[in-house]
Amino acid sequence: MTTSALPTPLASLDALTPQLVDWRRHLHRHPELSFHEVETSRYIREVLAGIPGITVSSPTPTSVLGVLHGARPGPTIGVRADIDALPIVEETELPFRSTRDGVMHACGHDGHTAILLGLATRLAARADTLAGTVRFFFQHAEELAPGGGEAMVQAGVMDGVDQVIGLHLWATLPVGQIALIPGPAMASPDNFHCQVIGAGGHAAMPHACTDPIAIAAQVVTAWQQIVSRTVDPLDPAVVSVTQFIAGTAFNVIPNAAYLAGTVRTFDPVLRESIPQRMEKILAGLCEGFGATYTWHFERGYRAVVNDPALTARLTDVVRRTFGDATLADMRPSMGGEDFSAYQQRAPGVYAFVGAGNAARGIAYPHHHPRFDIDEDAMPIGLRYLEAAVLDLLGVA
Repeated sequence: MTTSALPTPLASLDALTPQLVDWRRHLHRHPELSFHEVETSRYIREVLAGIPGITVSSPTPTSVLGVLHGARPGPTIGVRADIDALPIVEETELPFRSTRDGVMHACGHDGHTAILLGLATRLAARADTLAGTVRFFFQHAEELAPGGGEAMVQAGVMDGVDQVIGLHLWATLPVGQIALIPGPAMASPDNFHCQVIGAGGHAAMPHACTDPIAIAAQVVTAWQQIVSRTVDPLDPAVVSVTQFIAGTAFNVIPNAAYLAGTVRTFDPVLRESIPQRMEKILAGLCEGFGATYTWHFERGYRAVVNDPALTARLTDVVRRTFGDATLADMRPSMGGEDFSAYQQRAPGVYAFVGAGNAARGIAYPHHHPRFDIDEDAMPIGLRYLEAAVLDLLGVA
């Protein structure tokens, strides 16, 4: 690990900033959904092909891998950006707003991709000073399980990688701040859906029916007690019912009620036990009231768990590059991220780079139709990644 100030080329990012903005805005205009990033991946390949020293391949049909070899042997560092968009109708008035109805970059992936293209540009320009290899992962389908991270790992992108890093432009963190969270940083986002199946009939004669709405309502209430009464208060967990669908008329008790939602945890033991408790409650209430049920629980991504030693090292990189004031104290998020797939194969750190700016009206949350990022965050993110990679490659 280096202890001196990082190399002066880090200070000359201003000339590249307009290009970061152009890349980001092009991607924002042309968003594509998970597993359909055909034009996005083509655009990334074209940009990378114009950078001397970068070899380009496609580990999966809509992802891109760029590889840069330094002049001397050394460690292999992976750096990841996600490239997909969301099924959201954009409501911003940006001059570069989405040109595709119902599809929007509402999570900052356009900025992540631009930053990684900038990193490839910057590092390729000084490849003769590097000892080691850098792999640039432009990953498809972060937003939709089973996600693209695991597919890229299975395709071999992590073979031989010593450390892996990434970042998220974070709307609730002011631009100019960076947060690195040691240990659990983002939760495992699992999903469930089920039916309570009763016997419908006339709403005026409930005694002749088995009312699935009344039973499902008790299921929802009982599920809330799993976290509040069976989980250690010091162990974060969320059970959220986000869909309750039943009935078609005011005077008809329906045959079934549909429930769906999500379970978020950091701890693998809780991740196993909570859905088991949920089904037991569902089964017990249905049996007690004469109903039956269906139950489906779908595993999402693993929790993002930052390697503590690597987090401490990169925290020092941020401190030396930007100063103490840049470091933000941020709590873990119950949101999910499939960066965790890479962390199963090598020590990894996922950082949060502030991209919010209330003074400019950039204050909407991720996945909101009016979401935007402060583009001043992109050179900050690039500066962080470049400093991190150089440190991990031992460049003094």
